[in-house]
Amino acid sequence: MADKAHITPRVLKWARESAKITEEAAAAKVSVRVEKLKEWEVGITQPTVRQAQILAKAYKRPFAVFFLPEVPRDFQPLQDFRKSDSKPLSTSSIFIIREIQLKQAWISDVNSENQEEKLPFVGRFSIEDNPQSVAQDILERLRIEPAVYESENPIKEWIDAAESNGIFVSRTSFIHSRLKLDSSELQGFAIADPYAPFVFVNSDDWNAPQLFTLVHELAHIWIAETGISNEVDPDLKNTDKYHPVELFCNQVAANALMPKEIILNIDDTHFTSSKDVFKVAKQFGVSSFALLVRALNLNIISISTYRKLKKQADIDFAEYLKIEAEKKVEQKEKNKKGGPSYFLLQLNRNSRLFTQTVLDAFRGGAIEPTLASNLLNVQVNKFSKLESHLYR
Repeated sequence: MADKAHITPRVLKWARESAKITEEAAAAKVSVRVEKLKEWEVGITQPTVRQAQILAKAYKRPFAVFFLPEVPRDFQPLQDFRKSDSKPLSTSSIFIIREIQLKQAWISDVNSENQEEKLPFVGRFSIEDNPQSVAQDILERLRIEPAVYESENPIKEWIDAAESNGIFVSRTSFIHSRLKLDSSELQGFAIADPYAPFVFVNSDDWNAPQLFTLVHELAHIWIAETGISNEVDPDLKNTDKYHPVELFCNQVAANALMPKEIILNIDDTHFTSSKDVFKVAKQFGVSSFALLVRALNLNIISISTYRKLKKQADIDFAEYLKIEAEKKVEQKEKNKKGGPSYFLLQLNRNSRLFTQTVLDAFRGGAIEPTLASNLLNVQVNKFSKLESHLYR
């Protein structure tokens, strides 16, 4: 007979509920009826050790947690700056937030214990300041020159600049192959800590919205407002639905990516067709919609021109999405034959700066192999392969 796991029932139930997993889904993980799972959660019967281990993995909790006498004090939920009618956070969103909180708490403790200096830009401004001033400070700190990028993928340049200044940037669209992140539910979040600020960007979108999200989240760091964001590029209508912090960070992102003095120098002829708008927007690394909103707010175009170009841009974007969907189908076929490196995906998910920090601590004997492996989502014997992707 298989050994029983003498777990604490209320802790087992808390672990499932905090992971936003239904009784039916949890029971299916261990191939038992829901009634049996309920018995475990109230202490009538107990799961086997193997069943408890499977549930621990499904709930993204250490197996040892189930044996604690009381429900542990968990990470506090991040403030939700999303609209009131936003989708409830699903299991995948809960898991990625918890994962980043774990990484951030560890590195913050390390930097604090090592008496590292607090980063001066975290909380340098507040929502009462001028968004243009905040944007200018971000650009100066990161040494970014808008619209003058070395590649067609400016988000990489922004991430490299952020991490060179001690800001950890995580970017992924999945927990694992069967648990994806939904960008309409969660686009990004920021943890504004002076020892270890962390930014997360959902990569389940094309590069322009990702870049806007990244800079929006950097604005959260600069005003020390930790929280979750979505729809960071709002329409002109119903702005009262948006939290003041979100509107402010949008303004900062717009000013940083499309500075007023540069946009005002754009020739009017570039706002005659959606195709021309797209070409200019691509230079700035933003969407046509973001550029149109910026041009309207700066009185470069009229509301009628905005509406006409926006309508054309929507049609162009629908065609773009169709092409992208076809590309995804092709990419899936390629992935079966190789696809993106697992280690590159984990590197982006962990943040390159965080990965290097953990590997240095591990190589120096400062942390145990198990902790290093858990922090990086990679087995210790694969660390060399992970590290080789740091320099590509």
